[in-house]
Amino acid sequence: MGAEHGPALLDQADDRIVVGRAADGDVTAFAVLVRRYTPMMRAYTRRILNSGADVDDIVQEAFVTAWQRLPELDEPARVKSWLMRIVSRKAVDRIRASRPHVDVDLVEPAAPAHASPPRVAEARAGVDALAEAVGRLADAERQCWVLREVGGYSYDEIAQEMDVPVSTVRGLLARARKHIIVRMEEWR
Repeated sequence: MGAEHGPALLDQADDRIVVGRAADGDVTAFAVLVRRYTPMMRAYTRRILNSGADVDDIVQEAFVTAWQRLPELDEPARVKSWLMRIVSRKAVDRIRASRPHVDVDLVEPAAPAHASPPRVAEARAGVDALAEAVGRLADAERQCWVLREVGGYSYDEIAQEMDVPVSTVRGLLARARKHIIVRMEEWR
């Protein structure tokens, strides 16, 4: 393997190149994918499970599945969303497996506390307030904030999407976040 294919250059390579090599059995290329996407997959899994207990196991299971099924991936550039679907399914499977199985005919469920009318109204009002705060952002700030906070895009991905430098992305996000924090202060 020549210097042009070394691990350092592979870390900088586009997903399509890394996925192509990993699909051909290159373990080093697959390790790049693991390093690149583990933090995002862990954060996502933690949100789904509402705990950190099984996060690492689920992410590891997702990568095992991904390694086995990588040759089936039709669009290597979409590896990020493909990995997120795998880890999502693994997390949901873990939730289902951990729930006790009870005959639903024998259970009369009480309404959960978070679904009580006052809680639902409060949650809706909070969502409406956030939507209004986001709606009052300048167009570029709103687009940047939505790509980052809702879409999970990296600063580099946002810069590419919006065709602006990363420094501009940082500034837009800082202004958007400050505006939202000020508008949402009463919801703290």
